[in-house]
Amino acid sequence: MKININKLLLFVIILSLIPSCAINPVTGKKQFMLMSEAQEIALGAQYDPSVVSTFGVYDQPKLLDFITTKGAEMGKISHRPNLEYHFKILDSPVINAFAVPGGYIYLTRGILAQFNNEAELIGVLGHEMGHITARHTASQQSKQQLGQLLLVGGMIASEEFRQFADYAMQGMQLLFLKFSRDNEREADRLGVEYSSKIHYDAHQMANFFNVLNKMQMASSHAGVPTFMSTHPDPGDRYNAVNRKAKEWQDSLNYSNWKVNENSYLHMIDGLVYGEDPRQGFVEANMFYHPEMKFKYPIPPGWKLVNSPMQVQMTPEDGKAMMVFFMTPQKTLEKAGQEALDALGLTVLDSKRTIVNGAPAIVAVSQQVSQDQQTGQQQTIKVLSYIIQKDEGIYVFHGVSDEMSFNSYFRIFESTMANFDSLTEPSKLNVRPKRIKVKSVQRSGTLADAFKYFRVPQSQTNELALLNYMELSDIVQKGKLIKIIGD
Repeated sequence: MKININKLLLFVIILSLIPSCAINPVTGKKQFMLMSEAQEIALGAQYDPSVVSTFGVYDQPKLLDFITTKGAEMGKISHRPNLEYHFKILDSPVINAFAVPGGYIYLTRGILAQFNNEAELIGVLGHEMGHITARHTASQQSKQQLGQLLLVGGMIASEEFRQFADYAMQGMQLLFLKFSRDNEREADRLGVEYSSKIHYDAHQMANFFNVLNKMQMASSHAGVPTFMSTHPDPGDRYNAVNRKAKEWQDSLNYSNWKVNENSYLHMIDGLVYGEDPRQGFVEANMFYHPEMKFKYPIPPGWKLVNSPMQVQMTPEDGKAMMVFFMTPQKTLEKAGQEALDALGLTVLDSKRTIVNGAPAIVAVSQQVSQDQQTGQQQTIKVLSYIIQKDEGIYVFHGVSDEMSFNSYFRIFESTMANFDSLTEPSKLNVRPKRIKVKSVQRSGTLADAFKYFRVPQSQTNELALLNYMELSDIVQKGKLIKIIGD
Protein backbone atom coordinates (compact mmCIF):
# COMPACT_ATOMS: atom_id res chain seq x y z
CA MET A 1 0.00 0.00 0.00
CA LYS A 2 2.90 2.38 0.72
CA ILE A 3 5.90 3.01 -1.46
CA ASN A 4 9.21 4.10 0.14
CA ILE A 5 7.45 5.67 3.13
CA ASN A 6 10.59 5.43 5.27
CA LYS A 7 12.62 7.22 2.62
CA LEU A 8 9.90 9.85 2.34
CA LEU A 9 9.92 10.48 6.09
CA LEU A 10 13.71 10.65 6.15
CA PHE A 11 13.60 13.06 3.22
CA VAL A 12 11.16 15.32 5.09
CA ILE A 13 13.20 15.24 8.30
CA ILE A 14 16.39 16.18 6.44
CA LEU A 15 14.58 19.09 4.83
CA SER A 16 13.37 20.31 8.21
CA LEU A 17 16.98 20.86 9.26
CA ILE A 18 17.74 23.33 6.47
CA PRO A 19 15.80 26.58 7.09
CA SER A 20 15.67 29.08 4.26
CA CYS A 21 13.60 31.87 2.77
CA ALA A 22 12.04 31.94 -0.66
CA ILE A 23 9.94 34.35 -2.70
CA ASN A 24 6.26 33.41 -2.69
CA PRO A 25 5.07 33.20 -6.33
CA VAL A 26 1.70 34.77 -5.48
CA THR A 27 2.60 37.56 -3.04
CA GLY A 28 6.11 38.31 -4.27
CA LYS A 29 7.24 38.48 -0.65
CA LYS A 30 9.84 36.45 1.23
CA GLN A 31 8.43 33.33 2.85
CA PHE A 32 9.84 30.85 5.38
CA MET A 33 10.37 27.72 3.34
CA LEU A 34 12.36 24.55 4.01
CA MET A 35 12.19 23.07 0.54
CA SER A 36 13.18 24.33 -2.87
CA GLU A 37 10.85 24.01 -5.84
CA ALA A 38 12.88 21.04 -7.09
CA GLN A 39 12.52 19.33 -3.70
CA GLU A 40 8.81 20.14 -3.66
CA ILE A 41 8.35 18.51 -7.08
CA ALA A 42 10.41 15.49 -5.98
CA LEU A 43 8.28 15.10 -2.84
CA GLY A 44 5.05 15.14 -4.87
CA ALA A 45 6.42 12.63 -7.36
CA GLN A 46 7.50 10.29 -4.58
CA TYR A 47 4.25 10.68 -2.69
CA ASP A 48 1.87 10.19 -5.64
CA PRO A 49 2.29 6.38 -5.98
CA SER A 50 1.39 5.98 -2.30
CA VAL A 51 -1.80 8.00 -2.77
CA VAL A 52 -2.78 6.01 -5.85
CA SER A 53 -2.05 2.61 -4.29
CA THR A 54 -3.97 3.53 -1.15
CA PHE A 55 -7.16 4.97 -2.62
CA GLY A 56 -7.15 3.57 -6.11
CA VAL A 57 -7.85 5.60 -9.25
CA TYR A 58 -11.43 5.89 -10.46
CA ASP A 59 -11.60 4.98 -14.15
CA GLN A 60 -13.55 7.67 -15.99
CA PRO A 61 -11.40 8.71 -18.98
CA LYS A 62 -13.74 11.35 -20.42
CA LEU A 63 -14.10 13.17 -17.11
CA LEU A 64 -10.38 12.92 -16.31
CA ASP A 65 -9.49 14.23 -19.79
CA PHE A 66 -11.75 17.22 -19.21
CA ILE A 67 -10.20 17.91 -15.79
CA THR A 68 -6.67 17.55 -17.15
CA THR A 69 -7.32 19.82 -20.14
CA LYS A 70 -8.95 22.58 -18.09
CA GLY A 71 -6.44 22.20 -15.28
CA ALA A 72 -3.52 22.58 -17.67
CA GLU A 73 -5.21 25.65 -19.18
CA MET A 74 -5.52 27.22 -15.73
CA GLY A 75 -1.97 26.24 -14.87
CA LYS A 76 -0.64 28.30 -17.77
CA ILE A 77 -2.31 31.47 -16.49
CA SER A 78 -1.52 30.77 -12.83
CA HIS A 79 1.32 32.24 -10.77
CA ARG A 80 3.43 29.15 -11.48
CA PRO A 81 2.96 28.62 -15.24
CA ASN A 82 6.11 26.54 -15.63
CA LEU A 83 5.05 23.93 -13.08
CA GLU A 84 3.70 20.68 -14.53
CA TYR A 85 0.34 19.89 -12.95
CA HIS A 86 -1.02 16.37 -12.46
CA PHE A 87 -4.69 15.51 -11.93
CA LYS A 88 -6.27 12.27 -10.71
CA ILE A 89 -9.69 11.03 -9.64
CA LEU A 90 -9.55 8.98 -6.44
CA ASP A 91 -11.95 6.08 -5.92
CA SER A 92 -13.41 7.35 -2.65
CA PRO A 93 -16.97 8.40 -1.69
CA VAL A 94 -15.61 11.06 0.67
CA ILE A 95 -16.38 14.60 -0.50
CA ASN A 96 -12.95 16.22 -0.72
CA ALA A 97 -10.18 17.49 -2.97
CA PHE A 98 -6.48 17.53 -2.10
CA ALA A 99 -3.37 19.36 -3.27
CA VAL A 100 0.12 17.95 -2.74
CA PRO A 101 3.39 19.88 -3.16
CA GLY A 102 4.82 19.85 -6.66
CA GLY A 103 1.61 20.20 -8.67
CA TYR A 104 -0.44 17.11 -7.73
CA ILE A 105 -4.20 17.62 -7.42
CA TYR A 106 -6.66 14.87 -6.46
CA LEU A 107 -10.46 14.95 -6.66
CA THR A 108 -12.55 12.18 -5.10
CA ARG A 109 -15.47 10.71 -7.02
CA GLY A 110 -17.50 11.80 -3.99
CA ILE A 111 -16.92 15.49 -4.71
CA LEU A 112 -17.42 15.00 -8.45
CA ALA A 113 -20.86 13.51 -7.76
CA GLN A 114 -21.78 16.62 -5.78
CA PHE A 115 -20.92 19.15 -8.53
CA ASN A 116 -23.80 20.23 -10.77
CA ASN A 117 -21.92 22.07 -13.50
CA GLU A 118 -18.49 22.61 -15.00
CA ALA A 119 -18.05 25.99 -13.30
CA GLU A 120 -18.28 24.46 -9.81
CA LEU A 121 -15.66 21.87 -10.72
CA ILE A 122 -13.33 24.46 -12.28
CA GLY A 123 -13.69 26.75 -9.25
CA VAL A 124 -12.66 24.01 -6.82
CA LEU A 125 -9.87 22.92 -9.17
CA GLY A 126 -8.63 26.52 -9.19
CA HIS A 127 -8.88 26.63 -5.40
CA GLU A 128 -6.66 23.54 -5.08
CA MET A 129 -4.24 24.97 -7.64
CA GLY A 130 -4.12 28.10 -5.50
CA HIS A 131 -2.87 26.04 -2.57
CA ILE A 132 -0.02 24.87 -4.82
CA THR A 133 0.84 28.21 -6.46
CA ALA A 134 0.87 29.98 -3.08
CA ARG A 135 2.95 27.06 -1.73
CA HIS A 136 0.54 26.43 1.15
CA THR A 137 1.12 22.67 1.10
CA ALA A 138 4.89 23.06 0.93
CA SER A 139 4.79 25.66 3.72
CA GLN A 140 2.73 23.38 5.94
CA GLN A 141 5.25 20.64 5.44
CA SER A 142 8.00 23.08 6.35
CA LYS A 143 6.34 24.13 9.59
CA GLN A 144 5.38 20.75 11.00
CA GLN A 145 6.47 17.15 10.87
CA LEU A 146 4.02 14.51 9.83
CA GLY A 147 1.60 14.06 12.71
CA GLN A 148 -0.84 11.35 13.51
CA LEU A 149 -3.72 10.91 11.12
CA LEU A 150 -7.14 11.90 12.36
CA LEU A 151 -9.08 8.77 13.26
CA VAL A 152 -12.78 8.23 13.54
CA GLY A 153 -14.01 9.91 16.72
CA GLY A 154 -14.24 7.48 19.61
CA MET A 155 -12.86 4.62 17.56
CA ILE A 156 -9.96 3.96 19.90
CA ALA A 157 -10.39 4.69 23.59
CA SER A 158 -6.79 4.10 24.64
CA GLU A 159 -3.83 6.13 23.35
CA GLU A 160 -1.60 3.09 23.74
CA PHE A 161 -3.46 1.36 20.89
CA ARG A 162 -3.30 4.31 18.50
CA GLN A 163 -0.05 3.31 16.82
CA PHE A 164 -1.65 0.07 15.63
CA ALA A 165 -4.38 1.99 13.85
CA ASP A 166 -1.85 4.46 12.43
CA TYR A 167 0.55 1.78 11.20
CA ALA A 168 -1.08 1.07 7.86
CA MET A 169 -2.01 4.75 7.38
CA GLN A 170 1.28 6.44 8.15
CA GLY A 171 1.86 7.68 4.59
CA MET A 172 -1.35 9.70 4.34
CA GLN A 173 -0.74 12.56 6.78
CA LEU A 174 0.62 14.93 4.12
CA LEU A 175 -2.60 14.54 2.16
CA PHE A 176 -4.75 15.36 5.17
CA LEU A 177 -3.00 18.41 6.62
CA LYS A 178 -5.52 21.09 7.58
CA PHE A 179 -5.14 24.48 5.94
CA SER A 180 -5.31 27.69 7.95
CA ARG A 181 -8.17 30.12 7.39
CA ASP A 182 -5.71 32.60 5.87
CA ASN A 183 -4.61 29.91 3.44
CA GLU A 184 -8.25 29.23 2.59
CA ARG A 185 -8.99 32.90 1.92
CA GLU A 186 -6.03 33.11 -0.41
CA ALA A 187 -6.92 29.86 -2.19
CA ASP A 188 -10.50 31.11 -2.61
CA ARG A 189 -9.24 34.33 -4.19
CA LEU A 190 -6.89 32.44 -6.49
CA GLY A 191 -9.59 29.94 -7.44
CA VAL A 192 -11.84 32.82 -8.48
CA GLU A 193 -9.02 34.46 -10.42
CA TYR A 194 -7.89 31.34 -12.28
CA SER A 195 -11.40 30.12 -13.16
CA SER A 196 -12.46 33.61 -14.27
CA LYS A 197 -9.42 33.95 -16.52
CA ILE A 198 -10.52 30.86 -18.46
CA HIS A 199 -14.03 32.33 -18.68
CA TYR A 200 -15.93 30.29 -16.07
CA ASP A 201 -18.54 31.86 -13.79
CA ALA A 202 -16.85 31.89 -10.37
CA HIS A 203 -20.17 32.69 -8.65
CA GLN A 204 -20.83 28.95 -9.03
CA MET A 205 -17.84 28.26 -6.79
CA ALA A 206 -19.57 30.27 -4.03
CA ASN A 207 -22.75 28.27 -4.58
CA PHE A 208 -20.87 25.00 -4.18
CA PHE A 209 -19.30 26.07 -0.90
CA ASN A 210 -22.80 26.96 0.25
CA VAL A 211 -23.92 23.39 -0.57
CA LEU A 212 -21.09 21.99 1.54
CA ASN A 213 -22.18 24.12 4.48
CA LYS A 214 -25.76 22.88 4.12
CA MET A 215 -24.59 19.26 4.07
CA GLN A 216 -23.16 19.57 7.60
CA MET A 217 -20.64 16.84 6.88
CA ALA A 218 -18.86 15.00 9.64
CA SER A 219 -15.17 15.82 10.02
CA SER A 220 -14.21 12.45 8.61
CA HIS A 221 -15.65 9.42 6.87
CA ALA A 222 -13.98 6.04 7.42
CA GLY A 223 -10.89 7.84 8.68
CA VAL A 224 -10.65 10.15 5.64
CA PRO A 225 -11.27 13.86 6.34
CA THR A 226 -14.03 15.67 4.46
CA PHE A 227 -13.61 18.98 2.61
CA MET A 228 -14.74 21.28 5.41
CA SER A 229 -12.34 19.53 7.79
CA THR A 230 -9.21 20.06 5.70
CA HIS A 231 -10.49 23.32 4.14
CA PRO A 232 -12.12 25.26 7.03
CA ASP A 233 -14.53 28.09 6.24
CA PRO A 234 -12.47 31.28 6.58
CA GLY A 235 -15.61 33.24 7.48
CA ASP A 236 -18.25 34.79 5.21
CA ARG A 237 -16.88 32.58 2.42
CA TYR A 238 -20.02 32.66 0.26
CA ASN A 239 -20.19 36.46 0.13
CA ALA A 240 -16.42 36.90 -0.15
CA VAL A 241 -16.19 34.58 -3.16
CA ASN A 242 -19.17 36.24 -4.82
CA ARG A 243 -17.61 39.70 -4.31
CA LYS A 244 -14.32 38.54 -5.79
CA ALA A 245 -16.11 36.89 -8.72
CA LYS A 246 -17.88 40.17 -9.51
CA GLU A 247 -14.61 42.09 -9.34
CA TRP A 248 -12.94 39.78 -11.85
CA GLN A 249 -15.95 39.70 -14.16
CA ASP A 250 -16.06 43.52 -14.13
CA SER A 251 -12.34 43.77 -14.88
CA LEU A 252 -12.15 41.19 -17.67
CA ASN A 253 -13.40 42.04 -21.15
CA TYR A 254 -15.74 39.08 -21.48
CA SER A 255 -19.51 38.67 -21.32
CA ASN A 256 -20.37 34.97 -21.86
CA TRP A 257 -19.34 33.38 -18.56
CA LYS A 258 -19.49 29.59 -18.76
CA VAL A 259 -21.52 27.39 -16.41
CA ASN A 260 -22.18 24.35 -18.65
CA GLU A 261 -24.61 22.39 -16.51
CA ASN A 262 -25.82 19.80 -19.02
CA SER A 263 -22.38 18.93 -20.38
CA TYR A 264 -21.12 18.25 -16.87
CA LEU A 265 -24.12 16.13 -15.90
CA HIS A 266 -23.67 14.00 -19.01
CA MET A 267 -20.02 13.43 -18.01
CA ILE A 268 -20.95 12.08 -14.56
CA ASP A 269 -23.88 9.94 -15.71
CA GLY A 270 -23.08 6.46 -14.34
CA LEU A 271 -20.56 7.68 -11.73
CA VAL A 272 -20.41 5.38 -8.67
CA TYR A 273 -22.22 7.07 -5.78
CA GLY A 274 -21.54 6.50 -2.09
CA GLU A 275 -19.85 3.44 -0.67
CA ASP A 276 -18.78 0.89 -3.26
CA PRO A 277 -19.61 -2.59 -1.93
CA ARG A 278 -17.03 -3.94 -4.36
CA GLN A 279 -14.46 -2.54 -1.92
CA GLY A 280 -15.97 -4.32 1.08
CA PHE A 281 -19.26 -4.46 2.96
CA VAL A 282 -20.75 -5.99 6.11
CA GLU A 283 -23.80 -8.23 6.18
CA ALA A 284 -24.97 -10.37 9.12
CA ASN A 285 -21.71 -9.93 11.07
CA MET A 286 -19.59 -10.95 8.09
CA PHE A 287 -17.20 -8.68 6.17
CA TYR A 288 -17.13 -9.43 2.43
CA HIS A 289 -14.66 -8.11 -0.14
CA PRO A 290 -15.91 -9.01 -3.65
CA GLU A 291 -12.90 -7.57 -5.51
CA MET A 292 -10.26 -9.42 -3.48
CA LYS A 293 -12.58 -12.39 -2.93
CA PHE A 294 -12.23 -12.91 0.80
CA LYS A 295 -14.46 -12.77 3.86
CA TYR A 296 -14.17 -12.97 7.65
CA PRO A 297 -16.59 -12.70 10.61
CA ILE A 298 -17.02 -9.58 12.75
CA PRO A 299 -17.55 -10.06 16.51
CA PRO A 300 -21.18 -9.27 17.44
CA GLY A 301 -21.58 -5.73 18.73
CA TRP A 302 -18.20 -4.54 17.44
CA LYS A 303 -17.95 -1.34 15.44
CA LEU A 304 -16.31 -1.62 12.02
CA VAL A 305 -14.86 1.16 9.88
CA ASN A 306 -13.71 0.23 6.38
CA SER A 307 -11.28 2.89 5.20
CA PRO A 308 -9.26 2.90 1.97
CA MET A 309 -6.17 1.94 3.96
CA GLN A 310 -7.45 -0.65 6.41
CA VAL A 311 -10.36 -2.08 8.38
CA GLN A 312 -10.68 -1.20 12.07
CA MET A 313 -12.87 -3.08 14.53
CA THR A 314 -13.53 -2.22 18.19
CA PRO A 315 -15.96 -3.26 20.94
CA GLU A 316 -18.17 -0.62 22.52
CA ASP A 317 -15.97 -0.27 25.61
CA GLY A 318 -12.89 0.49 23.50
CA LYS A 319 -10.72 -1.86 25.55
CA ALA A 320 -9.49 -3.76 22.52
CA MET A 321 -9.21 -3.39 18.78
CA MET A 322 -8.49 -5.33 15.63
CA VAL A 323 -6.82 -3.91 12.54
CA PHE A 324 -6.77 -5.61 9.14
CA PHE A 325 -4.75 -4.49 6.11
CA MET A 326 -2.78 -5.70 3.14
CA THR A 327 1.02 -5.60 3.14
CA PRO A 328 3.21 -4.97 0.08
CA GLN A 329 5.65 -7.68 1.15
CA LYS A 330 5.86 -10.73 -1.13
CA THR A 331 6.69 -13.48 1.36
CA LEU A 332 5.11 -14.50 4.65
CA GLU A 333 8.43 -14.29 6.48
CA LYS A 334 9.15 -10.71 5.38
CA ALA A 335 5.56 -9.67 5.95
CA GLY A 336 5.60 -11.14 9.45
CA GLN A 337 8.89 -9.51 10.33
CA GLU A 338 7.71 -6.11 9.07
CA ALA A 339 4.33 -6.37 10.79
CA LEU A 340 5.92 -7.06 14.17
CA ASP A 341 9.20 -5.12 13.99
CA ALA A 342 7.60 -1.92 12.72
CA LEU A 343 5.50 -1.74 15.89
CA GLY A 344 8.36 -2.54 18.25
CA LEU A 345 6.80 -5.82 19.38
CA THR A 346 8.62 -8.52 21.29
CA VAL A 347 7.52 -11.94 20.04
CA LEU A 348 6.47 -14.32 22.80
CA ASP A 349 5.32 -17.18 20.58
CA SER A 350 5.14 -17.76 16.83
CA LYS A 351 4.20 -20.65 14.56
CA ARG A 352 3.29 -21.56 11.00
CA THR A 353 -0.27 -22.71 10.37
CA ILE A 354 -2.96 -23.09 7.71
CA VAL A 355 -6.07 -20.87 7.65
CA ASN A 356 -8.77 -22.41 5.44
CA GLY A 357 -6.15 -23.72 3.04
CA ALA A 358 -3.99 -20.57 3.09
CA PRO A 359 -0.47 -20.58 4.62
CA ALA A 360 -0.17 -18.27 7.62
CA ILE A 361 1.97 -17.19 10.54
CA VAL A 362 0.40 -16.74 13.98
CA ALA A 363 2.25 -14.74 16.62
CA VAL A 364 1.62 -13.52 20.15
CA SER A 365 3.67 -10.44 21.02
CA GLN A 366 3.88 -7.73 23.61
CA GLN A 367 5.04 -4.17 23.95
CA VAL A 368 6.21 -2.70 27.25
CA SER A 369 6.30 1.05 27.71
CA GLN A 370 6.22 3.65 30.45
CA ASP A 371 3.28 6.00 30.99
CA GLN A 372 4.69 9.53 30.66
CA GLN A 373 2.26 10.96 33.21
CA THR A 374 2.28 8.31 35.94
CA GLY A 375 5.66 6.72 35.27
CA GLN A 376 4.04 3.30 35.57
CA GLN A 377 4.93 0.44 33.28
CA GLN A 378 2.31 -0.49 30.69
CA THR A 379 2.11 -3.74 28.78
CA ILE A 380 -0.10 -4.43 25.80
CA LYS A 381 -0.35 -7.79 24.09
CA VAL A 382 -1.06 -8.55 20.46
CA LEU A 383 -2.35 -11.55 18.55
CA SER A 384 -1.28 -11.36 14.88
CA TYR A 385 -2.25 -13.47 11.90
CA ILE A 386 -0.29 -12.97 8.67
CA ILE A 387 -2.09 -14.83 5.89
CA GLN A 388 -1.06 -15.44 2.27
CA LYS A 389 -3.97 -15.71 -0.16
CA ASP A 390 -3.33 -15.92 -3.89
CA GLU A 391 -0.92 -13.08 -4.70
CA GLY A 392 -1.70 -11.03 -1.59
CA ILE A 393 -0.58 -11.11 2.03
CA TYR A 394 -2.97 -9.86 4.70
CA VAL A 395 -2.30 -8.87 8.31
CA PHE A 396 -4.56 -8.98 11.36
CA HIS A 397 -3.53 -7.40 14.66
CA GLY A 398 -5.70 -7.93 17.76
CA VAL A 399 -4.66 -5.62 20.60
CA SER A 400 -5.60 -5.24 24.25
CA ASP A 401 -3.91 -4.51 27.56
CA GLU A 402 -2.22 -7.38 29.39
CA MET A 403 -5.04 -7.79 31.91
CA SER A 404 -7.74 -8.14 29.23
CA PHE A 405 -5.80 -10.06 26.60
CA ASN A 406 -6.85 -13.56 27.64
CA SER A 407 -10.54 -12.61 27.59
CA TYR A 408 -10.22 -11.12 24.09
CA PHE A 409 -7.92 -13.81 22.69
CA ARG A 410 -10.73 -16.15 21.56
CA ILE A 411 -12.66 -13.23 20.05
CA PHE A 412 -9.60 -12.17 18.03
CA GLU A 413 -8.99 -15.75 16.98
CA SER A 414 -12.61 -16.32 15.90
CA THR A 415 -12.22 -13.55 13.33
CA MET A 416 -8.66 -14.20 12.16
CA ALA A 417 -8.78 -17.99 11.98
CA ASN A 418 -11.97 -17.83 9.93
CA PHE A 419 -10.54 -15.66 7.16
CA ASP A 420 -11.64 -17.46 4.00
CA SER A 421 -12.13 -17.24 0.25
CA LEU A 422 -15.35 -15.63 -0.95
CA THR A 423 -17.20 -17.87 -3.39
CA GLU A 424 -20.92 -17.02 -2.98
CA PRO A 425 -22.18 -15.54 -6.29
CA SER A 426 -24.65 -13.22 -4.54
CA LYS A 427 -21.77 -11.55 -2.67
CA LEU A 428 -19.27 -11.64 -5.52
CA ASN A 429 -21.71 -10.00 -7.93
CA VAL A 430 -22.90 -7.14 -5.69
CA ARG A 431 -23.01 -3.80 -7.51
CA PRO A 432 -22.69 -0.17 -6.33
CA LYS A 433 -25.23 2.62 -6.65
CA ARG A 434 -24.63 5.09 -9.48
CA ILE A 435 -25.57 8.59 -10.53
CA LYS A 436 -28.35 8.46 -13.12
CA VAL A 437 -29.01 11.66 -15.08
CA LYS A 438 -32.63 11.98 -16.17
CA SER A 439 -34.56 14.48 -18.27
CA VAL A 440 -37.66 15.87 -16.55
CA GLN A 441 -40.71 14.64 -18.48
CA ARG A 442 -43.18 17.37 -17.51
CA SER A 443 -42.92 20.74 -15.79
CA GLY A 444 -43.66 20.74 -12.07
CA THR A 445 -41.88 20.63 -8.73
CA LEU A 446 -38.69 18.71 -8.08
CA ALA A 447 -40.73 16.48 -5.77
CA ASP A 448 -43.06 15.71 -8.71
CA ALA A 449 -40.07 14.78 -10.88
CA PHE A 450 -38.71 12.47 -8.17
CA LYS A 451 -42.13 10.84 -7.86
CA TYR A 452 -42.24 10.26 -11.64
CA PHE A 453 -38.85 8.50 -11.50
CA ARG A 454 -39.98 6.47 -8.46
CA VAL A 455 -37.41 7.90 -6.09
CA PRO A 456 -38.07 6.48 -2.58
CA GLN A 457 -39.43 9.08 -0.18
CA SER A 458 -36.51 8.39 2.15
CA GLN A 459 -34.06 9.63 -0.52
CA THR A 460 -35.79 12.81 -1.66
CA ASN A 461 -34.11 15.24 0.74
CA GLU A 462 -30.66 13.80 0.01
CA LEU A 463 -31.24 13.97 -3.75
CA ALA A 464 -32.62 17.51 -3.55
CA LEU A 465 -29.33 18.58 -1.97
CA LEU A 466 -27.41 16.52 -4.54
CA ASN A 467 -29.11 18.66 -7.20
CA TYR A 468 -28.70 21.83 -5.09
CA MET A 469 -32.46 22.45 -5.15
CA GLU A 470 -35.48 22.45 -2.86
CA LEU A 471 -38.22 19.86 -3.30
CA SER A 472 -40.66 22.71 -3.92
CA ASP A 473 -38.56 24.26 -6.71
CA ILE A 474 -40.15 24.32 -10.16
CA VAL A 475 -38.30 22.32 -12.83
CA GLN A 476 -39.13 22.70 -16.49
CA LYS A 477 -39.65 19.87 -18.93
CA GLY A 478 -36.31 18.76 -20.34
CA LYS A 479 -34.21 19.86 -17.37
CA LEU A 480 -31.57 17.33 -16.37
CA ILE A 481 -31.55 16.11 -12.77
CA LYS A 482 -29.55 13.53 -10.82
CA ILE A 483 -31.11 10.50 -9.18
CA ILE A 484 -29.52 7.32 -7.80
CA GLY A 485 -29.93 3.89 -9.33
CA ASP A 486 -28.23 0.52 -9.79
